[in-house]
Amino acid sequence: MIRDKLTISSVRRYLRDNLSAQYPPGELNAVINIILSFISGKDRTFMLINPGHEISSYNWFKVNKICADLKNMMPVQYITGESEFYGIKLQVTRDTLIPRQETEELVDLVIKENIKSSPRILDLGTGTGCIAISLAVNIKGANVTATDYSNKTLRVAALNALKNNADILYIKDDILNPGILKYGQYDVVVCNPPYITESEKSGMAENVLNYEPHKALFVPDGDPLIFYRAVLELNNKILKKGGTLYFEINENKTVDIKKLLVNYQYANIEIVNDINAKARISKSTKG
Repeated sequence: MIRDKLTISSVRRYLRDNLSAQYPPGELNAVINIILSFISGKDRTFMLINPGHEISSYNWFKVNKICADLKNMMPVQYITGESEFYGIKLQVTRDTLIPRQETEELVDLVIKENIKSSPRILDLGTGTGCIAISLAVNIKGANVTATDYSNKTLRVAALNALKNNADILYIKDDILNPGILKYGQYDVVVCNPPYITESEKSGMAENVLNYEPHKALFVPDGDPLIFYRAVLELNNKILKKGGTLYFEINENKTVDIKKLLVNYQYANIEIVNDINAKARISKSTKG
């Protein structure tokens, strides 16, 4: 427990002393900077220049509660209620997945390939809205629609769109039981569906398994492509001929996904590796 006056330096030292067993040094420093900024309301530059800056003693209990949560491997994004993604800040809750770097790479590809056009884009299973908002903000002529099955998730996504001045149509809809047909056709469909199989759970980090929504992560071993197949069925009606489909994928299902796309008569099928050289994105054109 902290007994001295609260300063940026003393809180940093306290967190480091108590959390060094939970995190490797590089990650620990990043987590501490996020927490210090959250508590003090100051940015990283200010904190580095002013380590003696006093923090209200009111935050004493908050610091200890945060430290306990971090020891229990709660993701720091759920503690602060915020995550950064592709240069924007997003609210996150326990109802939403925390946006990943790999998904930033998916977004970057979609932006680069569509920035000079004014496409009608559909984001299926939007979560925090990270994909839809990033596309709406960076592709100025885009008309973006996003769906999710959960009212709680859609409220988070809509708030994130408002905070980032993104004009997006949000629709409550289930990929496995869609009702979006009445909204017309799209030039681009993007989807980051659940794709981790139940048997792969054992390799997952504790902070993911204990805190993030499993329904947004996992699929049954017996039908790992259930969401991909559902999207392709839906695309028979809502993706324009010649339109582009982007998926985030499980690196272990690359061959199966390519076969599925071929079976649905998609052309120009490409698999794109992420920054870690893992197959992470599929891109294809509707034939």
